[in-house]
Amino acid sequence: MPDLPLDGTCRCGAVKIRIIGPPMMTSVCHCTGCQKMSGSAYSLTAMVPVDGFEVMAGEPVVGGLRGADLDHMFCPECMSWMFTRIKGVDQFLNVRPTLFEDISWFSPFIETMTREKLPWVETPAVHSFEGFPPMDRYQELVAEFMAASAG
Repeated sequence: MPDLPLDGTCRCGAVKIRIIGPPMMTSVCHCTGCQKMSGSAYSLTAMVPVDGFEVMAGEPVVGGLRGADLDHMFCPECMSWMFTRIKGVDQFLNVRPTLFEDISWFSPFIETMTREKLPWVETPAVHSFEGFPPMDRYQELVAEFMAASAG
């Protein structure tokens, strides 16, 4: 687990964020949407409790694919993809961990959407899912991540 609080910024520094609560889980998403938005083979995520996350400066804006389910939040200046809110989910949001000053703590615990994974990609994730984990598995996965992170 990282030492908290953990501060980060977008690429240009206009939006500053802080984690004050420990991540609930970490992941890699291989979906083609994340590939296109990140300009990479996948996106990295730290699931952070909503009350453990703060925007310290700046006003992120909704960007990326706009839909009924997700709000992808970007810096309005440099357009860095910073975090994602899942509509109807009040417990956590997904933060891009590479925005933080210290990312040495990050390793993906799960990988999702492996059916869309580029054939040459390998990750150290403990669990792999062709889609997203079934909703009834999240509590178990979070508990396993937290136990592994504490040890």
